[in-house]
Amino acid sequence: MYIEVSQDFKKKTKAAVFSIAIFVFVYILLFLFTIALALGCIAGGIAIIAAKPMFITLMLGAGLAGTGLFVFFFIIKFLFKKHINDRSDLTEIRRNDEPELFGMIDEIVKEAGTNAPKKVYLSYDVNASVFYDSSFWSMFLPIQKNLTIGMGLINTTTKQELKAILSHEFGHFSQRSMKVGSYVYNVNQIIFNLVNDDESYRNSVEKFANISGYFSIFAALAFFFTGKIKWILVKMYNFVNIRHMALSREMEFHADEVAANIAGSLALEESLLRLELANNSYQNVLSFYDNRFSKNESSKNIYREQFFVMSFLAGQNEVESKNGLPNIQLSESGLFNKSKLNIENQWASHPSQKERITKLRTLNIVKEQDNLSAKNIFRNFQQTEEQITSKLFSRVQYQKQKTDLEFEEFQSEFEKQYQKDSFDKIFNAYYDNKNPDFTVKENGLTSVISFDELFSKEKVEWVYTLIALESDLKTVEAISKKEYAIKTFDYDGRKYKQAEARILIPKIQKTIEEIKEKILQNDTDIYNYFILKAEDQQKKTDFIQLYKDFGEYDAEYDDQYKLYIDLMNATAFLNTKTPFEQIRKNFSDLKPLEEKLKYQITVFYQNETLIKEMNEEDIKDLRFYTEKEHLYFNNNEYMEHNLQLLMKAINYLPYFLHRKYFYKKKELLQLIKELEEQSFMAKIS
Repeated sequence: MYIEVSQDFKKKTKAAVFSIAIFVFVYILLFLFTIALALGCIAGGIAIIAAKPMFITLMLGAGLAGTGLFVFFFIIKFLFKKHINDRSDLTEIRRNDEPELFGMIDEIVKEAGTNAPKKVYLSYDVNASVFYDSSFWSMFLPIQKNLTIGMGLINTTTKQELKAILSHEFGHFSQRSMKVGSYVYNVNQIIFNLVNDDESYRNSVEKFANISGYFSIFAALAFFFTGKIKWILVKMYNFVNIRHMALSREMEFHADEVAANIAGSLALEESLLRLELANNSYQNVLSFYDNRFSKNESSKNIYREQFFVMSFLAGQNEVESKNGLPNIQLSESGLFNKSKLNIENQWASHPSQKERITKLRTLNIVKEQDNLSAKNIFRNFQQTEEQITSKLFSRVQYQKQKTDLEFEEFQSEFEKQYQKDSFDKIFNAYYDNKNPDFTVKENGLTSVISFDELFSKEKVEWVYTLIALESDLKTVEAISKKEYAIKTFDYDGRKYKQAEARILIPKIQKTIEEIKEKILQNDTDIYNYFILKAEDQQKKTDFIQLYKDFGEYDAEYDDQYKLYIDLMNATAFLNTKTPFEQIRKNFSDLKPLEEKLKYQITVFYQNETLIKEMNEEDIKDLRFYTEKEHLYFNNNEYMEHNLQLLMKAINYLPYFLHRKYFYKKKELLQLIKELEEQSFMAKIS
């Protein structure tokens, strides 16, 4: 199969190759400079020793020679480094284990015109990828690639969709032109290693410096030269990486086209649209068990639970089903992404989902569909799920013998937790990322308005549009201050130069103010709508009081959260080397803040609602911390156990603040929901 690459691809390939050529040229100059420096330092060292042989000249000569050699080694150290991917979380499968899966891979490899993977692995997550171990020499020698397939992906796709996703991965290597991407990737890795991965190098130079006070001078000189070289390489990294990201976008489009030709446009589109929900569901299950490790609970089959959560969340959001899986529409996946800003090739190496799907729909390649679950490819997928789940949970260190939660219990507990930690869907996500407006006043609602109008899709979109615009404004302001090194950017379909960013700022601000006025009017209508409902049901006082209480806590929240920030800043010295006298002074300065912390924690853990989700050990530790005085530094040593108590209390402070905020908000929204439901029941009775 041959697919003609686009003009954009060719253009960005040339730009990427040009950037590599510039890097090679600059690197050769640096290489020649370090050789000259090394030879000069060695010659100078020999000359110093020869001029007057004695201990001091011997040390100075050796130190000078060492400077040149260390700088030279810095510029060539990446030649000996090999990047080995961590495989500890992967499980290898072989052709004899899963012949049908390997049969699918064989078909894809043949149609894509690429090489079969060296090895195939199963991973825990919702993803598929092709990876390889690389070094400098990978740019010249053939690389054997490995394929990784996530269990969470297989679990949430059809056979055709899985084929499409795997075809996309192999599509990156389906033509010679794709090798340019590998070259640019390797150059990026080389520069990154030179600039960032120098711990062993620094340790070697520091050991050299510790041999003698004379050598420390020359070690500092070596660091001076390598610092200047690193500065040049950082500039080169940015230069190459921007063009790599630009090429990466085009490579994604090309790989999508390969996948569409092998498995059809629709299969890839539907799997892409479901991917976010599938991954979110997997993360939800992981979070569920994170909170149960203290109870020594684990899962027998996390993927069965992932599938349940995916179906549950789809049902909560009224998503239709197709082939036994949620059928996400493009309009649903992008409902809350209202940003108009597009800074091409700067912060996104992948095109947006909307861009990819638009191109897939333009291709509109139709293939025969196999819509059975991808799980059917495996001989015994349930057994494989349980084996991978067991491996995943084997990394957790339980205090006692762990017990597997029964699936039915997981379902029940998850649903209860979800309902407890979310706002009622009656509000259509209007309050998920905003609060009731505490500035609104009672004015007597004159116009006839319905609950559905107040929380309509249009009103919800206002909220998320405002969030996106405020984010856009901050970014455009940063661009105008030249905090981002870019020449152009797109906003609302129009291209702007960096210098024009300041012209755009007042336009965005005006749009923000217009939307704020709309939302304020709607919030005013909501408040007065429920004032009338509450008055009819003799609950007006309760409604106003809850509204007031939440508003007061909202005003207090920032001040209380500032205590957490102050505590984190005051204890930051614990992570650095600090003189003993300074440590004692720091703990003395911490005392007033600690008294405030103890008071706040005491108030919080006396609230039964806030502590009912905590494990008994943490509650016990917090009580012990607040009721006793603790010494954190004695005989020039940290008291580790007491420090752990202190840090636990500090870290629980934002948890308590967040949970109290959530419960106050939910209490108010629950009353609003009840007012509406009782009003509705009164009408129909």
